[in-house]
Amino acid sequence: MSQLIRDYRTEDAPFLQKIINDSILYTSHNYDYHPKSLEEVAELFSEKTRGGFPVLVLEIDGEPSGYASYGKFRAKPGYARTLEHSIYLNEKAQGKGLGSEMMHQLIEKAKAQDYHMMIAGMDSENLGSYRFHQRLGFVETARMPEVSYKFGKWLTLVFMQLKLG
Repeated sequence: MSQLIRDYRTEDAPFLQKIINDSILYTSHNYDYHPKSLEEVAELFSEKTRGGFPVLVLEIDGEPSGYASYGKFRAKPGYARTLEHSIYLNEKAQGKGLGSEMMHQLIEKAKAQDYHMMIAGMDSENLGSYRFHQRLGFVETARMPEVSYKFGKWLTLVFMQLKLG
């Protein structure tokens, strides 16, 4: 198995669309309801790269199998040095330490861009993501009960933070 972490390319969009839409349709990890069109996914990543935010793609045996990126935490200028990240891997990529490697690279990029704090938001039932972030040094800072509704039940949002500087 060959693996590579590299920058996003426009031809990655269909692969990443499938990963995003699987998380929307089949998990409570993503609070969205509606699958994203290819155009929406391509525009999302184009906006990130135009905004100076990295989009890392995990490639396994020549096929994009996950991504990690970050963007603004909130729009107001007081939040300018805080960011929120996303990481999604398909089943082929999970459990191999590749997500940790992607996050280490993403964290280094954030430090190089002089960000101060990285935020991770996740559903409280996503214990895999919670433990993953703990291993990376993130600490829980907030729990917001019943702020989302999906699959016929109320969901709790958990925020974790990693101080970068």
